Amino acid sequence: MKLAEAAQSFLAGKRIAVTGVSRNPQGHGSNTVYDRLVDRGYEVFAINPHAETIGGRPAYPDLASIPGGVDAVVIGTRPEHAMDTVKQAVDLGVTKVWMHRSVDAGSVSPEAVAYGREHGLLVIDGGCPLMFDPTADGAHKVMCAILKLTGKVPRTV
Repeated sequence: MKLAEAAQSFLAGKRIAVTGVSRNPQGHGSNTVYDRLVDRGYEVFAINPHAETIGGRPAYPDLASIPGGVDAVVIGTRPEHAMDTVKQAVDLGVTKVWMHRSVDAGSVSPEAVAYGREHGLLVIDGGCPLMFDPTADGAHKVMCAILKLTGKVPRTV
């Protein structure tokens, strides 16, 4: 599946969890994704096992703690934590996972990608939801084009 098609499918869900949202938002990509999704009208859930609230909104220790579940999850933690999140998603019936990556190592774990795909999940292994409409901005779209050239953003998933 082409990345743009996968992104459209992912962003069609309206209840999205974001892992790695920090109480100290400076420099945290997860916080940027979380805030933009909120601004665009999504029902967004911050996942942080060390916080009860973030920015005055509830935070949850894991996916299972979110009342009513979610349609999708953005993984914004270090790669070594991705497998736990993907396993939770599989167990809970969440079918779409996006492992965030831009210029740095990001959250992509090849083992977690393989596990998710083996269990029927749509796994986007790189890039950022903010690179695609309806959440995009010009800077993210330019970054997407550049990062596709470097392989940090996949062309297909």
